[in-house]
Amino acid sequence: TKLIEAYRDDFSTLEPITHFLTGACMGRAGLNRKTALATATLTLAAEAPDLDIFGNLKDPVFGFAHHRGFTHSFLGLVLVSALVVGFMYLVWRLRGRKTKDPNLPPRWGLLFLFSYLAGLTHLLLDFTNNYGIRPLWPFSEKWYSWDIVFIVEPVILILLVGGVALPALLSLVNDEIGVRRQGPPGRLAAGLALAGVVGLWGVRDYEHRRAVDALEARSYQDADPIRASAYPHSWNPFQWSGVVETQNAFATVLVDSAIPDVDSDGQMRIHYKPEETAVTIAAKKSYLGRAFLDWAKYPLTETETLDRAQGGYLVRFLDLRFGDPDRNRRTPLSASVELDGSLHVVSESMGLGRRRTR
Repeated sequence: TKLIEAYRDDFSTLEPITHFLTGACMGRAGLNRKTALATATLTLAAEAPDLDIFGNLKDPVFGFAHHRGFTHSFLGLVLVSALVVGFMYLVWRLRGRKTKDPNLPPRWGLLFLFSYLAGLTHLLLDFTNNYGIRPLWPFSEKWYSWDIVFIVEPVILILLVGGVALPALLSLVNDEIGVRRQGPPGRLAAGLALAGVVGLWGVRDYEHRRAVDALEARSYQDADPIRASAYPHSWNPFQWSGVVETQNAFATVLVDSAIPDVDSDGQMRIHYKPEETAVTIAAKKSYLGRAFLDWAKYPLTETETLDRAQGGYLVRFLDLRFGDPDRNRRTPLSASVELDGSLHVVSESMGLGRRRTR
């Protein structure tokens, strides 16, 4: 139950269907002609880096700190690929070493390479959204993100579902009319689906650049932007959520990249940077505070004094990429640290989950 709730509330994870379908399309596009068990291995390996979600079973704070870490790195994919191939070898042995095509035996070294390749597609897909990945972990904790695709991207899903489902439907039709095809079906459809995903990325990247340029071309309350970012909306490739940092504030605003135009009249919100205090410094030095600030691009803190006899504080952390304090102070990707009157950490909360430190 905890794992299901973690997946339901975790906006950082590109929903698993996209990853599974990507692996399946890779197999159908021709890799399944090289070795037995290729499609099954590719499908599992394309999702396998998200095994790190099991960190949420310990607690949400631990899960957040380790999400998209080792399993989402170039080095970690070696271990993840070995686990996938090991699992497939176990299944193969339990099935009596049988495969669908007796003339195409499993080639385990090649399956390992395919598994690693599928893992790279997972990293690439996660890189395209605005949560980001740490591909150089453990040598570097730096986060990288392309910010061009929404975490749940309907167009990509439609393309990949078509790449897998259409050949199956055509195969049924061919069976009905007595037409037989040689070899596994669906190579063309799967290849076109994967090409369509790459083409969508090209469109998104172009529109993303136009949106960022529009944000950087203007001032915000007479202050020039230090940096600006645009984050995608689902379905509409021309609508973006803009976040801009100036010397003393952050601005959030909608951007239409088709024009391009910044909607500064009704949608812009200004969030002034809070003053640094001993309370916020103590919260930022906590385990969760360090992990959150390492990941966040546009962090904002809010301090609340708790009504207790011994005193205490609650410091909330929010990244403006994933929330707006004027609308919702607590989201699955928000955090909070509770301190006592002596500024010792009492508890840490990530999203809707909490762990007490004492």
